[in-house]
Amino acid sequence: MRTRDRIIPIMFGMLAVWSLNVLGSVGDGTQKPPNSATEGPRVPSPSLAPAYTSDGRLNFPAGYREWIYLSSGLDMSYRKGAGEDGHSVFDNVFASPAAYRGFLRSGTWPDGTLLVLEQRGAGEKGSINQSGRFQSGDALEVEVHVKDTKRFAGGWAFFAFPATGPGVLLPPAAECYACHRDHGVVDTTFVQFYPTLLKIAREHGTVKAEAPR
Repeated sequence: MRTRDRIIPIMFGMLAVWSLNVLGSVGDGTQKPPNSATEGPRVPSPSLAPAYTSDGRLNFPAGYREWIYLSSGLDMSYRKGAGEDGHSVFDNVFASPAAYRGFLRSGTWPDGTLLVLEQRGAGEKGSINQSGRFQSGDALEVEVHVKDTKRFAGGWAFFAFPATGPGVLLPPAAECYACHRDHGVVDTTFVQFYPTLLKIAREHGTVKAEAPR
């Protein structure tokens, strides 16, 4: 057999395999990324919508500790004289994955954002620790900041979670609303304390012109 005669069947064989792959991807409703070795699988984005009960309470965001971790603060207080009771507490902040990706794209929070504030006690004596403090025990308190412009005047609301059950809506007169409105540097949120996001907000020009100090 001549060389050209051998090449032609091989080319037709390769074409057949390629066609089967394309038809297979169309038939099952999926499509491989251009370079799956480097890009990885395409996973659908989770829903942004917060889930409420029939009486307007917020369902607990189970699995929030698998969300995007933003920052931790130790014994932070926004009022002078607060935190002088001797108790030491860590504040941990998590953002829902879809909200985080939206922030990366635009420098602000998309509608449906969920931000979780979790408080845990700060321990000093434990195991081999000789200095400094570490997070210990179960969460002392969980609060969620929700962006839902169709549901809340001003777009945002706070929910406090009791030991069990859905979160309770804090009234608009609660101090946290005015504090966030007056001092939050991006969309009433304290991005000034989230170092990985503050740079992104500045690049998008979404930081308040007069950022509070």
